[in-house]
Amino acid sequence: MKMKKKAFLILKNNSLFIKMFLIMVISIVAVSLLITFSSIRMSSNLFMDTFSISNTKALEQIETQFEDYSYAIVGATHEVQNNGTVKRVLTQTNASTLETYKSYHDISQQIERIYRTVESYDANMIVLGNNERLYNVNYSNWPVSWEVLRNHPITEYTVNRPNTLLYQYLPSTSFTDEPMIVATKALMERSTGEIYGVLYFPIREAQLKQFYEGYTSVENEVLLVDATGKIVSSNKQELIGEEATDILEMAKEVDEEQLEFKDAHVFDTDYLLMSQYLPTYNMYLVNLVDKDAVLNNLINTKEILLISLGIVLLAVIVVFLISRRMTNSISRLVKQISTMAKHDFNMPVAETGGYEAKKIANAFNSMLSELQEYVDLVVLAQQKQRSAELMALQHQINPHFIYNTLASIKFMIQQGKKEKATDMIHALISLLQNALSNVEQTITVEQEITDLKNYVLINQSRYGDGIKVNFFISPDCLDCQLPKLILQPFIENAFFHAFNEKKEGFVQILVSQKGDNLLCEIVDTGDGMEMKGDHTKEDIKEKRHLFSGIGIRNVHERIQLLYGEDYGVEITSEKGKGTKVKVELPFQKTDIPVNSNKITSI
Repeated sequence: MKMKKKAFLILKNNSLFIKMFLIMVISIVAVSLLITFSSIRMSSNLFMDTFSISNTKALEQIETQFEDYSYAIVGATHEVQNNGTVKRVLTQTNASTLETYKSYHDISQQIERIYRTVESYDANMIVLGNNERLYNVNYSNWPVSWEVLRNHPITEYTVNRPNTLLYQYLPSTSFTDEPMIVATKALMERSTGEIYGVLYFPIREAQLKQFYEGYTSVENEVLLVDATGKIVSSNKQELIGEEATDILEMAKEVDEEQLEFKDAHVFDTDYLLMSQYLPTYNMYLVNLVDKDAVLNNLINTKEILLISLGIVLLAVIVVFLISRRMTNSISRLVKQISTMAKHDFNMPVAETGGYEAKKIANAFNSMLSELQEYVDLVVLAQQKQRSAELMALQHQINPHFIYNTLASIKFMIQQGKKEKATDMIHALISLLQNALSNVEQTITVEQEITDLKNYVLINQSRYGDGIKVNFFISPDCLDCQLPKLILQPFIENAFFHAFNEKKEGFVQILVSQKGDNLLCEIVDTGDGMEMKGDHTKEDIKEKRHLFSGIGIRNVHERIQLLYGEDYGVEITSEKGKGTKVKVELPFQKTDIPVNSNKITSI
C-alpha cells in the first residue's frame, strides 16, 4: 500500500515532466512510423512499376516463342494441304495390297519431310483420312486409333470449322498420360469443298511450358487461358485444367483498355495481373505476380524496424534529458505554490531555477501582492453589505400595514369578534416573526406559503372574503428553497389593484416542478389589463405595496441577481379576464423535513 502511495506521489509531483515526455515520445514515434511507411510505400510503388515493365517485356518474348511455333504449324499445314501425294493416299479406295503398301511408303516419306518443320518443338504430327488411313509420326506421343480419333470431339469441332487452324486443349486420358494442346486443320478439296482428312499437331503441355518456364519463379506465375476460361498451361501443375473465368475477364479488361497491369485477388492471394492476347491461339497469356512475396524479398522489414527502434530510443534518451532539465525548476515552483496555498498564503515563492521559472515566480509574487490587497477590500465590502442587508430586512415591513392591521383588530374587539381578532393577531405575529427575526435570504416553499396564508387571512379579515385565495402546492416542492418574500408582492398586487372594477373573484397560487426548475404561478380572475404578449415586471407601472414595500420590478431583478438571466418573472394579462404571473426559479431542495398538504384553500 505504501509503495502504491509513494508511486502515486512521484507521478503527481512529476506530472508536467511525464506529460511533456509522453508528448515528445509519441511525436517522435509517430514521425518515425510515418516516414518508414511512406518510404516503404514509395519504394514498393516504384518497384512494382519497374517490375511490371520488365514482366511486360518478358510476356512479349514469350508471345514471340508462341508465334514462332504457330508459324511452324502454319507452314507444315500449308505443305500438307498442297501435297498431292498426301491427298491421293487419303482419298484412295479399293486399292490392292501392293498399292496400299506403296501408298504408305510414299506418304511416310512426304510426312517425315514436312514434320521437320515442327520437329524442334517436340510436337507430334498425325494425318487422318476419310478412307480410314491414319499416319502417326510418333505413335508413343499419342497412341490413338483411327476409330477413336475419327469420333473424337476435337475432330468434330475441326470438321465444323474447315477454314480455321484451331488450337484445342486435350486433358490427360487413357490415351495420354498428361494434358496436350492439339493444333488441328481440316484437309479440304478447294474446288469442291469436300473434306478428305484432318491434320493434327499434338504438343504435350510439358513441351509448351518450355516456352515460358525460364521466366517463372515462386512469386511469378504464368498461365495460358483459353477462350472458355480454362487454364490449359501453367508453371503450377495443379492449376492446369481449372476453370478461371475471373482471370479471363480481367485479362480481357487489361487487353481492351491497354492497361500495364491490374490488381487482382485470385487463389486467395493478392496478385499483380498482366496479360497478352495470342490471336492465333485465341488464348490469353497471363502473368500473375505475388505482390507480398515480391515485396518481402525487396524489403527487409525486420532490419527497418530495428533501425527505426534504434533511432527512436536515441531520440527518447535525448528528449528525456532535455525535458527533465526544463521541467525540474517548474516542478519545484509548483511544489512551492502548492505548499504556500495550504499553509501560508502571504509567503512569496522563491525566484530560482531557469529563466522561465524565475519569470513565472516573479509574476506570481506580484499577482499575490495585488490579490492580497483586493481580498482585504472584498472582505471589508462583504461585511458592510451583510450589515446593510440585515438592516434592510429588519425594516422592510411597511408601518402603515401594521397600523391598519392593529386598527382592524381593535375594531373587531370593540364589536365583540374576539376569536376572529385572536386569529388575526396570531397571523400578524407569525408574519412579523418570519419577516423580522429570520434574516436568511432564502426560505422553504412551506414557510413562504405559511406567510402568504397569514397575509391573506389579515386582508380578508380587514376587507372581507370577496376575493377567494386557493393554494395548490405539489408535496415534493414543500422543502424547496426560494428567496424570501418572492411571491407576496404579487398577492398584494392582486388584492389592491386587480379587483377595482370587479368586487369578487379568485386568486390561485400554484407551485410545481418543471424539469429542473421550480415553477410558481399566481393567477387571478380580476380586471386584467391591456398587454402585448408576455412581459416582465419592467412593463408594469410600479404600485406602492402596503406590507413589504418590495415592488414587482424589484422581484425580477432580485431573482436574476441570485440565479442568472435564465430565471425571473413573466406576466400575461387580458383586459376583463385577469392576470397570470409566472415565476421560474432553480429547483433547490433543503434537508429539513416538512409536512405536506397538496391542496389548501382559504
